[in-house]
Amino acid sequence: MSQPQQIRDKSDFDQLPGNVPITATIADIEEKKGFIDYYRFVIEVKTKGGGKYFIYRRYREFFNLHQILEAKYSPEDPERPGPNTCILPPLPGKVFIGNKREIAESRIPELNTYMKRLLGLPTWLVLDEALRMFFYQTDQDSQQQPRALRRLRPPTRKVKTVKAPTMDLFSSPRAEAMFDFRGNGKAELNLKRGEVIFLLRRVNTDWLEGTVNNQTGIFPESFVKIIKPLPDSDSEGEGGVHTYSCLRCFLLTPSGVDTRDVCVQEEITIQPTYKDLLSRMRNVFQVDDIAINYRDPEGDLIRLLDDEDVQLMIRESRGQQGVKRPVNQFPWELHVTMASDLSVYNVEP
Repeated sequence: MSQPQQIRDKSDFDQLPGNVPITATIADIEEKKGFIDYYRFVIEVKTKGGGKYFIYRRYREFFNLHQILEAKYSPEDPERPGPNTCILPPLPGKVFIGNKREIAESRIPELNTYMKRLLGLPTWLVLDEALRMFFYQTDQDSQQQPRALRRLRPPTRKVKTVKAPTMDLFSSPRAEAMFDFRGNGKAELNLKRGEVIFLLRRVNTDWLEGTVNNQTGIFPESFVKIIKPLPDSDSEGEGGVHTYSCLRCFLLTPSGVDTRDVCVQEEITIQPTYKDLLSRMRNVFQVDDIAINYRDPEGDLIRLLDDEDVQLMIRESRGQQGVKRPVNQFPWELHVTMASDLSVYNVEP
């Protein structure tokens, strides 16, 4: 059977169940210490249905899987394979001498190629129980926390930015951190499990950029659960990608302060109108009878009443010195109060 005939037909692929793995990539290696020290491969698996998860496998598990598949499907005569046989991709051989870490690192490209070719074989082989169990996320896999994922880091942070055609404020794409993540350098965020990250843009198929705790940076999508995704145009990873900015706003009530960071699908140079800001704040806090305000350089609340007040707020915010903000965050903040509450203003001369 020639190689092109081994590649699955589109109709066959369409009939595969959604949980079947279609790609697998080694994200990193991790050392396991014990009676015998060894390295295992952290593998990101993606399924036909769009699922994504991590599994942890040693080289010996690759080797055992290959032996099982060879015993079941390798033809006795490679030139004349039968209907239930298949030519398997070659597995990198065992290495008995050398530094264990260097051996594991050197195997990554070959094992990535092996998994890519293995998952590209005919559908009947991809459904083999041994192969599916190898790529299945066990309870032990799901309980482990991935670390740096060096191999999935994007090579560049340069992404073409296209201004959004309409001002769709406060759409707030966001995600929740499912694992702790320690960034590798200033460009990457540090995440703690349970934190909510406001999404700004997609860097590539595996990494996103967002804001959390007054910090902006990139992070692996595999570490978070998407609560509200970026618009479809952002999921392409190329072309018409929107950049989001972050606006901090506060709702001041007698019971306390409700703080929100909302994502704005506009550059920070955009000047909104008073009417739009008032309407959007009503949507954000789900309260109608409100007033919008800002704090002047002396720290007093100033109520906004029209577009001229908005322009004054923006001018004064640009003149503030020593206030550290993420590069994507507006230099002004909105303070929302009840329209009838005049006690929040400083009326002393």
